[in-house]
Amino acid sequence: MLAGLIGAGTIFMGASAFWAPQAAVGFGIPDTPTEDRSFHAWLSVKGVRDIASGLFIFIVLVGGTTHLLGWFMLAASAIPVGDAVIVLRSNGPKAAVYGIHGATAVVMLTISALLLIA
Repeated sequence: MLAGLIGAGTIFMGASAFWAPQAAVGFGIPDTPTEDRSFHAWLSVKGVRDIASGLFIFIVLVGGTTHLLGWFMLAASAIPVGDAVIVLRSNGPKAAVYGIHGATAVVMLTISALLLIA
């Protein structure tokens, strides 16, 4: 159930890249050029990858074992950790580093642990 919420959230974030590209400012990188066509192309690539990542979670959720889903979620938690590092190194707001990306990583790691000990 919790993994499904992460999957749905990831798909939603990916889809929002297409209907609300200005929301990318919330990622936490200062001076995000949301009106730049080149940035929109990059954001579209990220959106497609986010949607696929969310679908992967659902595929493992439906067709895999609890432990496989736990290992998958553990590996996938590297994404918000990496995002936090990127925002931190870009001098982005600490609220985005810890409140968005860090909190997401903690939730995913917690879900992973719960799935792996189940």
